Amino acid sequence: MANYSLADIKALREKTGAGMLDVKKALEEAEGDSAKALEIIRVKGLKGVGKREGRSASDGLVAAHVADDGAGKAGVLVEVNSETDFVAKNAQFIALADKVLAAAVSTGAADAEALLGTEVDGATVQSTVDETAATLGEKVVVRRLARLSGEHVEVYLHKVNKDLPPQVGVLVATDAAGASVARDVATHVAAFSPTYLTREEVPADLVASERKIAEETARNEGKPEAALSKIVEGRLNGFYKENVLLDQAFARDPKKSVGQVLKEAGGTLTGFVRFRVGA
Repeated sequence: MANYSLADIKALREKTGAGMLDVKKALEEAEGDSAKALEIIRVKGLKGVGKREGRSASDGLVAAHVADDGAGKAGVLVEVNSETDFVAKNAQFIALADKVLAAAVSTGAADAEALLGTEVDGATVQSTVDETAATLGEKVVVRRLARLSGEHVEVYLHKVNKDLPPQVGVLVATDAAGASVARDVATHVAAFSPTYLTREEVPADLVASERKIAEETARNEGKPEAALSKIVEGRLNGFYKENVLLDQAFARDPKKSVGQVLKEAGGTLTGFVRFRVGA
């Protein structure tokens, strides 16, 4: 029997994210040599890339970077997925996410697909991801990438579990005057997940559909014909307050809308991005 200890098993599991049985088998095959066992896990992992393609990767983390860009600030937000939270908190997975983010910043890639094809340190991002997935023994996916620029860009990363990396990431862009409330707006976006910035951004066909549903619902409820118009507009406003950021009740002071808070600060919100891992 190969000579290895529980500490060797634990160290290799922490390094690779592999299961207990896989680690034991690798150590047995490597006759207790941890370095050789790590290579065995990696090689077997590469062979299993195809088999993992159909598996779901709905855990993981979000990472962000904000820096001056000459005209103001530019933010980058990426989501990298794993299959389990065990791997999501693995140091090697977190290091990979840092590399992916750095590549996104340095290459200027427009989306995840373009990012995977870029080359960093002599290898494509995709090959780097595959190598890490092989070691970890799980499907790893660079799911999405977003960029946001403005006079000021605020970033907020939220942990839904204190033992895991951030799984909610927000970028908020404002003019210079709006910087004073940008942090509070970013935390609001993280909590209330708006879909649109302004009412004007809501697609016309969606507004028409919501209006139609509101009218049909009111008729089915037996509301008087003369009151239908007012009822429909009220319910449409309710839709806006739920989905449009500037119309939402502000998290820190629900008596005011996000738009009112910005107006009082003399600022303007120019854009936002929100990622929630797996959502």
